[in-house]
Amino acid sequence: MAGIYIHIPFCKTRCIYCDFYSTTQSELKTTYVAALCKELKDRKGYLNGEPIETIYFGGGTPSQLEKGDFQRIFQTIKETYGMESCTEITLEANPDDLTDAYLTSLASLPFNRISMGIQTFQDETLRLLNRRHNSQQAIEAVARCRKAGFRNISIDLIYGLPNETLAQWQRDLDLAIGLEVEHLSAYHLTYEENTPLYRMLCQQQVKEVDEESSITFFTLLIKTLKEAGYEQYEISNFCRPGKQAQHNSAYWKGIHYLGCGASAHSYNGTEREWNIASIERYIAGMETNCRNYEIEILDVQSRYNDRIVTSIRTQWGLSLQVLEEEFGKELLNYCLKMADPYLKTGQLVLRDGALCLTTEGIFVSDSVMRDLLFVEEE
Repeated sequence: MAGIYIHIPFCKTRCIYCDFYSTTQSELKTTYVAALCKELKDRKGYLNGEPIETIYFGGGTPSQLEKGDFQRIFQTIKETYGMESCTEITLEANPDDLTDAYLTSLASLPFNRISMGIQTFQDETLRLLNRRHNSQQAIEAVARCRKAGFRNISIDLIYGLPNETLAQWQRDLDLAIGLEVEHLSAYHLTYEENTPLYRMLCQQQVKEVDEESSITFFTLLIKTLKEAGYEQYEISNFCRPGKQAQHNSAYWKGIHYLGCGASAHSYNGTEREWNIASIERYIAGMETNCRNYEIEILDVQSRYNDRIVTSIRTQWGLSLQVLEEEFGKELLNYCLKMADPYLKTGQLVLRDGALCLTTEGIFVSDSVMRDLLFVEEE
């Protein structure tokens, strides 16, 4: 099985914290969709005929596209790859785009999952972040998605926001739980270079939360969602039983995927490719049959390191059998040697033949993964 990721870079406005590739050049939508469809056709052989199980429209803001745009893309996927095996088809959306009219227009399309970027229910902070919606619009958007028949809704939240208090974070979590969504992703705010928010930090217009507060926020996140019946199946992802994000889980399990669109990444087990992060150069490349992209050939050690970073962060952990089958006895023994201190402290545990983080280990997951990586001795 394999997945397809479609990058839709269009945004009405840019959020001040986001470093994903995006553009406000909405006049290029029609030309961009044509380029996307051409890439999908041109790269038919990339996945070697593997059945497509998941399709994910990410961005940017995919909900900036209209019904006709999606129809053209889906028709291309259906004709080129087939969709008979698809079990999850996700649309990332902004709450204010999800009007009754827009959701009605999606009714004839095969989307069965909505991923909504709410980020916070604090209106003042939403304005600071340059989000286009307010808290009430977010709540109403979830209700409209339910009314439209969606039974698999995910929302994104951010914590560690400027001036955020523990009480505000608790309120965000309580409101999110009250929406009874099937899936929730929660990420600590990061100040990415070359973003307006980073420049504000450098100019001391905002202040980054300290490490102790970050740990307290994360602890509250895990405790509150566990008590509400959500399982933490990845460091930042929580779901109702059986509602894991299949597409993202495939990334963590090393399943192959094709990424189409400006800045989109692809992985086929031995190589990584990524398209140019420029809508003009992406379109020009597709129109002249000269796709602008870069490629990295992955050696055994690189693939081992990728597997460490993607597997350890999940509830399934790192299968020792798979590790030996894919990378050999030497790297298996190296991994176990480096894992031994964490097994002794109870931050890692062997469960069903896999190395897994414990509750305590989640809090030091970066250190665990870093120590398990293979680094050539100089």
